[in-house]
Order: sequence, then structure tokens, then C-alpha cells
Amino acid sequence: MKRMQKDPDMLDGYDFSQGVQGKYADRFREGTNLVLLDRDIAEAFPSDEAVNTALRLVIQLKKLPRSEKRSVPKESDPAT
Repeated sequence: MKRMQKDPDMLDGYDFSQGVQGKYADRFREGTNLVLLDRDIAEAFPSDEAVNTALRLVIQLKKLPRSEKRSVPKESDPAT
């Protein structure tokens, strides 16, 4: 196998020995977006469909009309 020249932006600790070339090429061609979630976010969702459902809900919530700003009534003083 031909060795590639060392990329100055790559750290020495990267190990691609188990890598698969073109693993996501078909998805890329289909236009699928791959998004890396932070660990704490990923742990909150059991599946990719759960993430998609939550994101669709956020989109729907953004489409709701905003109501006028309501003032919150102060609690009455228990001493009175």
C-alpha cells in the first residue's frame, strides 16, 4: 500500500488502520447530512429517529405565533 505524505494538520495519535475508505460515500451522494452529537446529547436519545422527532418538534415550535408578552402577577404578601 502506498504511503501518503504526512499532513501537517494531522496529529501523530490518529490511527486509521481499521478505517474503511468510502464508508459513507453513498449517503453523501444521496444528500444525507451526518451530524456528530456531543456525548451528553447523544445519550439523551435512544435512536436517530428520536433525534429527528425532537428536531421536528423544535421546528414546529419555532413556527408558532408569538403571543404578546404577558406580565406575571406578583404573589400576594402572606403577611397581609
